[in-house]
Amino acid sequence: MGVAIGSSVGALLAAELAGVGLSGVAQSAVIIGAALAAIPATAIVHRHGRRLSLTAAYGVAAVGALLVVLAAARGSLPLLFLGFFLFGGATAANYQARYAAVDLAPGALRGRHLSLIVWATTIGAVAGPHLAAPAGTALSRFGIPTLAAPYFFSALLFVVTGLAVFTLLRPDPALLAGTAGGEGSGRARLRDGWRAVVARAPAVLGVTAMAVGQMVMSGTMAMTPVHIRSAGHDAAHTLRIVGMVISVHIAGMYAFAPLVGWLTDRLGRRPVIFAGVVLLLAACALAGSAGYDSSRLAAGLFFVGLGWSCTLVAGSTLLSESVPLELRASAQGFSDLIMGLAGATAGALSGVVVSVWGFPMLAAVAAIATVPLIVLGLAIRTERAATA
Repeated sequence: MGVAIGSSVGALLAAELAGVGLSGVAQSAVIIGAALAAIPATAIVHRHGRRLSLTAAYGVAAVGALLVVLAAARGSLPLLFLGFFLFGGATAANYQARYAAVDLAPGALRGRHLSLIVWATTIGAVAGPHLAAPAGTALSRFGIPTLAAPYFFSALLFVVTGLAVFTLLRPDPALLAGTAGGEGSGRARLRDGWRAVVARAPAVLGVTAMAVGQMVMSGTMAMTPVHIRSAGHDAAHTLRIVGMVISVHIAGMYAFAPLVGWLTDRLGRRPVIFAGVVLLLAACALAGSAGYDSSRLAAGLFFVGLGWSCTLVAGSTLLSESVPLELRASAQGFSDLIMGLAGATAGALSGVVVSVWGFPMLAAVAAIATVPLIVLGLAIRTERAATA
C-alpha cells in the first residue's frame, strides 16, 4: 500500500516540478534505489538473515518518503530525486520478501509458495492508488502540496511494516534453511551471484525473464499517469482516473499470482515465461492504441501487470532452483539488481520517448523489448522443477 500510494503520483509530482521530459526519471530513481538496495540487503541477509534485511530496507524507504514531502514543499528537485531513490528501499524489500517463501519450500511447490507472497500484496497495492486522492487533500491545511501528501502516509506505512517484520518474522527462514549466518556468509557478494547465474543457462533465462518483464512494465506504467494528465483534466480528476487505471494494473500484477504459481509448478517455468511474453505484447497493443480511453488503457495496463506476474513468478522460481543453496541469496540479490536497472533504464527513457514521439511509440518500443527474451527462451531448454 505504501509503495502504491507514492508510485501513483510520483511521475505527476516530478512533471510538476521538472517537466514531462524528466517525469520518467521519478520512476527510474525509485527503481535504481530498489536495484542498488539489493546490494546491502543481500549482505545483511548473508550475515543476519532476512528479518533485519527487510526491516532496514523499509526504514530507508520511510526516510525517502519524508524527503519527497519536504522536497515538494521547498520546490527542491535534487532533494525530490534523493527521496525517490531512498523510497526504492520498500520495493527492494517487497521483492526480497518473495524469496523468503522459497528458503524452505519443497521443489514441487516453490512456484506456489513464492506466488503467495506476491499475491499477499494485492489488497494494499490495489487500495493504495485509490487512497492517493484523499491522502493528497488530507494535509492541505498544513501546507503540504496535494501531490506530495500521499508520501507522508507511505512513510507511516513503511514504519508499521518494518516494525511488524522485525517483531514477527521468527524464526528467520534464511537462517533456518542454512542460506545465511553460516561460516563464510559475510564474504558472499553479488559477484558470486553473477558467477552462479552466468554458469547456468536456466538461471540466465530466469533473470532475463524478470528483467524484460520489469522493463516493459516500468516504462509503460511510469508514463501512463502523464499520458492521462495530457487529456486536460484538473489535478483531482486526473488522480481519480490514475487511481482507477493503476489499481487495475496492480491487480493484474498481484491478484492472479497464486494461479501463476500453480501453473509454474504444473506446466513448468519456461511455458509460463512464454505466456508472460504473449500477455506483454497484447498489453502493448491495447495501451498503445487506447488514446485517452481510460477503459482501454486500464485493460492494457492490466495485461502488462499479468504478463509481469508470469515473468516474475516463473523467473524467480527458475532462478532459485538453478543455483546451489550456498549461492542462492547472492544470485537472488544479483537478479533483483539487474531487474531494477532494466526497469530504471526503461523508466528514464520513457519520458523522453513520450515527450518526443508520444505514448503509442512508447508502447511499440516496449513490445520490441521482449524480443531478446523470446530468442533466449527458444534457445534455452529447462528441466521440470528441481527437488533439491
